[in-house]
Amino acid sequence: MLRLEKQLYNFSSAFNWLAAGAIMIMMLLTCADVLLRLFRHPIPGTYEVVGLMGTVGVSFALAYTTAKRGHIMVEFLTNKMPKKAQLIVAAAGEFFSALLFGMITWQSALYALDLKHTSEVSLTIEMPVYPFVFSITIGCLLVSLILAADFYKSLKRIKG
Repeated sequence: MLRLEKQLYNFSSAFNWLAAGAIMIMMLLTCADVLLRLFRHPIPGTYEVVGLMGTVGVSFALAYTTAKRGHIMVEFLTNKMPKKAQLIVAAAGEFFSALLFGMITWQSALYALDLKHTSEVSLTIEMPVYPFVFSITIGCLLVSLILAADFYKSLKRIKG
């Protein structure tokens, strides 16, 4: 299991770098568009590209944040519980979160395939949309796998 966890962490780290690249593209494109607007030559489709890159940035950074346990957690109730109860609540949360992200993965894959089949494109620059929906699929799949691995570790801690 340790090897799988390490591979998931490496994947999430690599995708985090891709998310950083997407955010960098968003920043550079927005700055270039603002500067060129001063000279009355805006970049067509900037709003679309920034929005699509936002999906890549968020979905690819999600797995790394999950692996690093960087999400906000409200623990004021669970901190007052016995240790075993805390572990059970954490395991239940990981289990249901893994299921939720698994369903999001499945539904976003179906949606991306539908967009590909119908050849859906963005309005201004007519860029295909389905690859960006697939980025949501990949990001959520990675989150689901990380949560499933965390759930497995929690079960082992509950037993021992």
